[in-house]
Amino acid sequence: MKTAFQMLVTLALVVACVWLVWEWGFCRFYVRPDEMAVLTAKTGSKLPVGQILAKPGQRGVQEDVLGEGRHFRNPWLFERQILPVTWVPPGKVAVVTSKVGEPLPPGEFLAERGQKGIWRNVLGPGKYRINPVGYQIDIVDAISIPIGYDGVVTSLSGTQAPPQAFAKAGEKGVRQDMLQPGLYFVNPREYKVDVLEIGVNQVSLMGKDGGAVITKSLLTSQNEAMGRLQQNVLQEQQVKRANYMRSEASSGMRLGRLESAPATKAVETLMGGRRGRQTVMEDMAPADWREQEMPEFSFVLNQFVEFPSRDGFEISLDMTVEFELLPKDVAWLFRTYGDLPATVDKVIMPQILSVSRLKGSAYGAKDFIVGEGREKFQNELTDSLAKTLQEKRILIHNALIRHVNVPDQILNPIQQASLAQEQDLTNQEKQNTARKLAELNTELSLITQRREQVAQETEKIKAVIQADQEKQVAEIYGDTVRQTAEIEKQTAGVRAERITTLGQADAEVVRLIEGERAKGQQLKVKAFGDPEAYNLWTLAAALDDDLVINILHAGPGTLWTDLEKAGLAEIGAGQALTPKKK
Repeated sequence: MKTAFQMLVTLALVVACVWLVWEWGFCRFYVRPDEMAVLTAKTGSKLPVGQILAKPGQRGVQEDVLGEGRHFRNPWLFERQILPVTWVPPGKVAVVTSKVGEPLPPGEFLAERGQKGIWRNVLGPGKYRINPVGYQIDIVDAISIPIGYDGVVTSLSGTQAPPQAFAKAGEKGVRQDMLQPGLYFVNPREYKVDVLEIGVNQVSLMGKDGGAVITKSLLTSQNEAMGRLQQNVLQEQQVKRANYMRSEASSGMRLGRLESAPATKAVETLMGGRRGRQTVMEDMAPADWREQEMPEFSFVLNQFVEFPSRDGFEISLDMTVEFELLPKDVAWLFRTYGDLPATVDKVIMPQILSVSRLKGSAYGAKDFIVGEGREKFQNELTDSLAKTLQEKRILIHNALIRHVNVPDQILNPIQQASLAQEQDLTNQEKQNTARKLAELNTELSLITQRREQVAQETEKIKAVIQADQEKQVAEIYGDTVRQTAEIEKQTAGVRAERITTLGQADAEVVRLIEGERAKGQQLKVKAFGDPEAYNLWTLAAALDDDLVINILHAGPGTLWTDLEKAGLAEIGAGQALTPKKK
């Protein structure tokens, strides 16, 4: 029993080891980051007709792929293929074409998820694990609308919109809502985006040498990737315009070739009267993209302004017309006329040629050379173009006449006459200048004389004013002294009166006090009945209360015996007054 159990344990351990070696040695595989594993099942039920990707339990390429990490699959049952994931860089979108799913309804060519065909929604920048067997991935640029441009959107799917109407949701045609400057992830199979310049552009005509339409240049972006996307969008638009003009040239369109050159070179080419060369814009490498000068886009015109003058001379003009396309009208213009070359050819140029010939034929050849005729013609041309093209939703700002080509047989005499007239005017002005200079010198002398006279009159006025001021000061001082003396006199009188009054009051006080005091003494004497008694009382009152009287007896003939003669007989002989202290 014990031996059988040990054999079972040993067998289990051997099976576990064999399974572990099989799983980790033969079935295990690792999918690294940014990779995925596409599995193909060798066993299972056969796929139905038309099905490309297999579900679990079916034989064939499995629909679900495996992401990064460790996986275990039996190599006898599955084959594996390690492929990189689909990576959509920034500024790009992925257009997915599904080879699996439900068939599309009739008339539809854009699919939703779960349907076969081109997915309506694109994949933005990021990493995606998509089975390449069932899905085709096309990486294209996102739409980057530069500053100064608007994107006109044309829907390529849905029912056809009514004529002369903008396409709504689910309709095919030009949409009214436009793309403002920015980055958009748009499916190029669902929408076509055309970028049109908004703001002010120029139509420059150079007589019989033709002209060009100069549009705004691309503003340099601080973001290199964004700048490359914007440049790519403009390049594609230029290609569309070149194809349009080549197709229209065979039918008599008078627009020339599309030219892309730096702004300075474009101006030199136009002003020199040479036709622009057809150039091809090449892709720039990221390293040198910012070092390249951004191109000035223009297309060359084979048309020129020429008309007979009122007196029968042939006149041709070099002129520049500045026009502006408002953002709110760009979609309407594109739907009505097409891209900018078509708008120029169908609307702007016919009006320029028509108005120029109509207005110019009313002027003589001399009016374009001298006088105010040229300015008047330019103002009439600008006003007429502005009024006419405003109905076409195109604003005209200026129609500037740069140069007028006049035949030499009339130009030279007019120039000579004009030079003579100008010389005569110059001489007259020189004479006027000399006369004015003499008058100026005279006026300067008069000014100097008048200045001295004014200075003398000023000194005189100053002396008179100073004397008058001194007189007024003396009068004020004398009046002040007089008033001071008067006040001091009044003050002395008041002071004397005060002293007299005070003396009288003091004397009256003394009289009254002393009188009352004398009356008191009289009353006291009268009370004692005898003045001598009053005197004794006064003496006694003056004596100290502690006075002691001692009587000393002495013989006759002494001082004390003589007291009787002094009226003190009552004291007696031998008595003496001696104060005694206690």
